[in-house]
Amino acid sequence: MRIFAAAVLLPFMASGALADATCKAQATDKKLAGAALASFTKKCTGDAQTACDAQATAKKLAGAAKTSFTKKCVADAVGG
Repeated sequence: MRIFAAAVLLPFMASGALADATCKAQATDKKLAGAALASFTKKCTGDAQTACDAQATAKKLAGAAKTSFTKKCVADAVGG
């Protein structure tokens, strides 16, 4: 039951965190550069991917629709 609750709540918690600022904006605010920037960006992108996958699953998306949704979701979270 806990796993189900976490799966249902994760997209809402993650989307709230991601909506605050993109990965690039957060890195700029933290004044990261070099290896620290690369590490932060990699982790932030991974977190965004996980959150977006969970949102796609919650929306019961599959195939091309899931791929398209996830790609746009991650791009929005990372920042352009």
